[in-house]
Amino acid sequence: MASLIGARRLVVKIGSALLVDKVTGKLREDWLQGLASDVAGLRARGTEIVLVSSGSIALGRGVLGLGLGALALEQAQAAASVGQIGLAAAYDKALGTHGVTVGQVLMTLEDSEDRRRYLNSRNTLDQLLKLGVVPIVNENDTIATDEIRYGDNDRLAARIAVTVGADRLVLLSDVDGLYTANPADDPSATRFDTVERITPQIEAMAGDAGSGLSKGGMKTKVMAAKMAVAAGCAMAITLGTRENPLKALQDGAPATWFLAEGDPQTARKGWIGAMKARGQVSVDAGAVMALEQGRSLLPAGVAQVSGRFERGDPVEILGPDGALLGIGLTRYTAKEALAIKGHRSQDIEALLGYPGRAALIHRDDMALSLRVS
Repeated sequence: MASLIGARRLVVKIGSALLVDKVTGKLREDWLQGLASDVAGLRARGTEIVLVSSGSIALGRGVLGLGLGALALEQAQAAASVGQIGLAAAYDKALGTHGVTVGQVLMTLEDSEDRRRYLNSRNTLDQLLKLGVVPIVNENDTIATDEIRYGDNDRLAARIAVTVGADRLVLLSDVDGLYTANPADDPSATRFDTVERITPQIEAMAGDAGSGLSKGGMKTKVMAAKMAVAAGCAMAITLGTRENPLKALQDGAPATWFLAEGDPQTARKGWIGAMKARGQVSVDAGAVMALEQGRSLLPAGVAQVSGRFERGDPVEILGPDGALLGIGLTRYTAKEALAIKGHRSQDIEALLGYPGRAALIHRDDMALSLRVS
């Protein structure tokens, strides 16, 4: 049975209906304070946390007096622009009382589908977490069009979980899990405590109904679960309307847990290893030893570069004898890699004319053969 206990990296999705009172259009400050207390408590136990939050449009429409009806695309984008400021300020205030620093990250699903932007997002989020920051991720509704009309933060949260290598994802919802039928319509419906495998039957049980200001229904949550568990991340759907929802989940509140398939690192390595390489880098004996010790590939250890590749593309890593050692996502283009190969990382800025990353391929972005671990 999965739980929050022992979670290393946690992503929490918060919907508009939890944050914003749909009648007044104002922030539910007491609820947010309770969530902030939960986040601080989990961080104190060593869990890194990313919050994926809706609410910018809901807050902005209240400020602009746009009411509860359907909004035209331009109105939704304008509301998002106004609401993002208030949303970030609200999180900063709530978590700041616990000494927690927050950072705002605006993304769309497209950002996680483009490999280059995916790596940029991953590096930024990873650095924020290492610095002790709680990133507040929101869909960039001010410029996204399809995301506003059809998008949802359930799947965005799953994408973020995959991006940061989270081992837990929690969707705070207006229901306490996945039921055999809609419990509002069928009193005999029963909740699943655990879903070990997402079958077509499980998918068929998911409905589309959202509530109030929220766009996501159960169908999007099951779609998010499929994405998360395939990447080694267990996911929970639990009732978010209660006070201190994360503490309640940790204490055993009702929820549906979707069990992970393996672990995040193994899943990511498998994903990288299955990619088709766009080029090759040959390394020297010293680099092979470093790779065997689990280190990143630095430019100094690269002897040759071939192929045409861009930053974020997969490239083969070859040993001095030409043997394939593995495949990794490069942090430099082929042209840049040729310029810095054989040089120390501290010389990169002088060689390229701008600062670069120390590693040509970071250890987290490579899948190596069995003899190199």
